Amino acid sequence: MAEHVLLVEQPADWRASFPRLKVVTAREYLAGGEEWSARRRLHLVNLCRGYRYLSVGYYCSLLAEARGHRVLPGVETIQDLSSRGLYGLALDAFEVPLRRLPRRTSPASEGLSLTVLFGQCTEPDLPPAFQQLARRAFETFRCPLLRLELKHAGGWRVTGIRALTLDRLPAAEEPAFVAALEGYLSQPWRRRRARQTYRYDLALLHDPAEALAPSNPRALKRFQQAGRALGVNVELVTRKDYGRLAEYDALLIRETTRIHHHTFRFAKKAASEGMVVIDDPVSILRCTNKVYLAELLEARGVPRPRTLILRRETLLDVEAVIPYPVVLKIPEGSFSRGVFKAADRAQLLDIAGRLFRESDLILAQEYLYTEYDWRIGILGRRPLYACKYFMSRDHWQIVRHDADGGHDEGGFETVAVDAVPADVVGVALRAANLIGDGLYGVDVKATARGALVIEVNDNPNLDAGIEDKVLGEGLYRAVLAEMVARLERQRSPEPQAGRGGRGA
Repeated sequence: MAEHVLLVEQPADWRASFPRLKVVTAREYLAGGEEWSARRRLHLVNLCRGYRYLSVGYYCSLLAEARGHRVLPGVETIQDLSSRGLYGLALDAFEVPLRRLPRRTSPASEGLSLTVLFGQCTEPDLPPAFQQLARRAFETFRCPLLRLELKHAGGWRVTGIRALTLDRLPAAEEPAFVAALEGYLSQPWRRRRARQTYRYDLALLHDPAEALAPSNPRALKRFQQAGRALGVNVELVTRKDYGRLAEYDALLIRETTRIHHHTFRFAKKAASEGMVVIDDPVSILRCTNKVYLAELLEARGVPRPRTLILRRETLLDVEAVIPYPVVLKIPEGSFSRGVFKAADRAQLLDIAGRLFRESDLILAQEYLYTEYDWRIGILGRRPLYACKYFMSRDHWQIVRHDADGGHDEGGFETVAVDAVPADVVGVALRAANLIGDGLYGVDVKATARGALVIEVNDNPNLDAGIEDKVLGEGLYRAVLAEMVARLERQRSPEPQAGRGGRGA
């Protein structure tokens, strides 16, 4: 069971009016050495008088991470808040809540300073949108006390973010601090009974409103069922749970991933916390950009359709290499989005003109029609499942997107991995192993030239009734078992001699 410990720089910083909680001085924690290192399930709240580089507060967070403790704020957060040049990189996460803030009518009120205590806004009589902004600030910069400086000039923008310290907290804000602290500490404790039963807690990120989600609701329930059998508490979370992510041991993303998106922020945060995460941020970076994939497969000699990376000035070079029709792709896309077919030069110029408004580079690929594409699921560098995805009716893609926002999908046939042509599985493994050791779906076309890789997906579909047709619950159990094995390796003090095999 995890234990919360509050770190203060001086005993007097924890005032008599505050709750009776486990409070330890920074001096005790820094000098504790082996005694503290042996205590594995600690959640520390660092309330020191400052987090300046190489200060006592900084060292408390630094040593906490070295000792395997979960600490708020972490060193990465401390560094991010040290200068605008660093925290400015994350301000795009504030774009949506800032747009929701009401306009100010008085010139005297153009500037506003918000105190944010564990994600709670302390200023009274502000509209709810300010509370949403405070929560986003805490999700992005997990620091107990923050000061947010805002300015309104045609629209709200953040002009400054800095960490506040407990010793400088105004007396008038002490009740708000106590309430926010108790609210923050109460969140993990609501799940303590599960801790007595389960070895690990896993957050499964999903979006209930996503139309083409990588796992349907029945699959999510089967992940939870498989987790119980493995001693893993699988809890469904959404983007609003970002601030609670460090409470878990592992993260499984079952929402379509994108770079400028909360799914990538979740993956980055989980990785920085030392959690086991699928999809990991490196895999997301590599798989979501088709330009990167094209260069990677080309450099490593992985068989694929003829492919060119085009700029505006080299667009017509495609005609010398690839005959019409030509498939044009935007670098970032999923579920057949951003993929178009040009039958001639006129269509090439029209489609490319639209795509170049979104990206300086686009891809051109030869059109190879097949009745279906193979999807080979790879997990931990081993084949997991295999499906045939058939083209949508009267269409050349697996998913046809309609102008009204609807879509139509082709059929499927799930087969045992050992029934798939060996060259299809072999080329899929070659491609996936260039990305990493996570969970991937490799799309392969079986052609007269042999098996050709179309792309590698970091967030492949695992739907109940489709990808689990052969393995059943074993599909979900295999994914979670791989994550448990990684957790066990993290916690094992003994060096690993090598990885054992697991059948598909």
